[in-house]
Order: sequence, then C-alpha cells, then structure tokens
Amino acid sequence: TVLSNRKQPYWWSGKPSERAVDIIWSGMSSIGTGYDLSASTFSPDGRVFQVEYAMKAVENSSTAIGIRCKDGVVFGVEKLVLSKLYEQGSNKRIFNIDRHVGMAVAGLLADARSLTDIAREEASNFRSNYGYDIPLRHLADRVAMYVHAYTLYSAVRPFGSSFIMGSYDKDDGAQMYMIDPSGVAHGYWGCAIGKAKEAAKTEIEKLQMKDLTCREVVKEVAKIIYIVHDEVKDKSFELELSWVGEITKGRHELVPKDIKEEAEKYAKESLEEDESDEDNM
Repeated sequence: TVLSNRKQPYWWSGKPSERAVDIIWSGMSSIGTGYDLSASTFSPDGRVFQVEYAMKAVENSSTAIGIRCKDGVVFGVEKLVLSKLYEQGSNKRIFNIDRHVGMAVAGLLADARSLTDIAREEASNFRSNYGYDIPLRHLADRVAMYVHAYTLYSAVRPFGSSFIMGSYDKDDGAQMYMIDPSGVAHGYWGCAIGKAKEAAKTEIEKLQMKDLTCREVVKEVAKIIYIVHDEVKDKSFELELSWVGEITKGRHELVPKDIKEEAEKYAKESLEEDESDEDNM
C-alpha cells in the first residue's frame, strides 16, 4: 500500500524511539504531569510538586517580615484589605503562641490557624511536663516535624503557609525561626515571606540588625512594608506590628498604638523622600 511505503513516525508502530521517550519523560516531569497527584510521589528529577505548589500559595500571599535585633524580635505584616466591608482588625496574621513566643504568617490563613493551634499545644504540653517555657529552637523543631509529616502521605496535602516565630528570654536572648511548607526550619536575623519577599530581603540586608534596638527596628519594619507594597495591584492594606524583647519584659505583645502610628508616619515620610529624590534625578 501507499502507507506501507512511507517512512512512518515513531508512534505508528507502537515502538517509540529512545529519543522520543526522553522528550516525553522530561516534558512530563518538568510540568508535573502525573507526578503532582500526591505529595508522596517524586518526579524523575527529584521534585515533589505538591510541596512546590504549597510554596507558590505562600508566594501569592501578603508579605510578612521578622527582624531579630540585639534586644528582641519585631514582626511586621502587610495585611491586604480585599473589601471595604471588612471589619478593621479582623483576620489577623500575627498570633500569640506562648507568653514569650509570637508568630507572623503568610499563605493560606486557615492553614496558618491550624498550625498556630499545634504550636500552642506543643508549648503548653512542654510547660506542663517540664515546668518552664519551651525554648524556641525546640518548638520550631516540633512544629517543623508536624509540617513535614504532611508531605509524606498521599491522604493529606501539605500546609499552604509559611511562618516566622520569634521569642526572647534572659538565657538565650532573642531568637527567630522560619518554617516553610516542606517542614524545614532555619534560624534567621532577618527574614521575609510572601509575594514581595525578595524586595523585602534586599531592604533587610541594608540594616545593621545586631546594633539596633526593638524601638528602632519597629520603624524600619514599617518602612520596609510600605516600600514593598504594590499600590497598583493591592491598593489597601493594614500594617500589623508586634514585638517581643527587653522592652516587653520577654512577653510577645502588639506594638502600642502611639508607637505604631509614629512608625507609620516615619515610613510614609521616608517613602515620599525616596520618590522626590527619584523625581529630581
């Protein structure tokens, strides 16, 4: 026949060439086809797509930063206001874990609340068993193991949130850890999570954190949040600020209203100065 005399493609005989198999295989593994149905499945190039998708959910969220200084830790969160009908102060993204531990979150808020309850339970159980406040490094390890467990089984999905935890005590001083959806916990001096994390990290790296106090860092945190906020895509937001350190006698608390207003004023003035300098250039 006419067809039998033609050079037939690799799929015609049912025996594809090795080159064709390699192309199909690499294409499937790079876009996640067939390998993103379960968190317990690795792709051929060693990726777990469900975890990567969870990290993407964090990157689509509002920005949260934490800065550790010589006498404490300061948290700042850009809480986007998606509707004018929202009640002011609702859906907070900064939580109390224990009297000496605070948490700032980015990503899916419902997942973050679930992890907040786990962290609170761990801190409470530790105090009940041992009679003193849980060290932050132990709390971070325990919550990180819980988060990691949700990347191992096909019956569950990874948590779509990252969070920063900070604490202060007289023995260990200020400490801060960040935990991501893969269950990895790292200690930081300065950290940012959310959609503008790269821009925020650039600004944090300019600071001499080891020489600053909490009172000074609060202004810098507010300034960074205002700098990285995208006014075109996200027009309205609320700034949340909290701290834990010597100034609060080791307790995690929201920044007082007068200090917060002063920090926001400083941030807006700094932003206007930067814009005027750019216009002059």
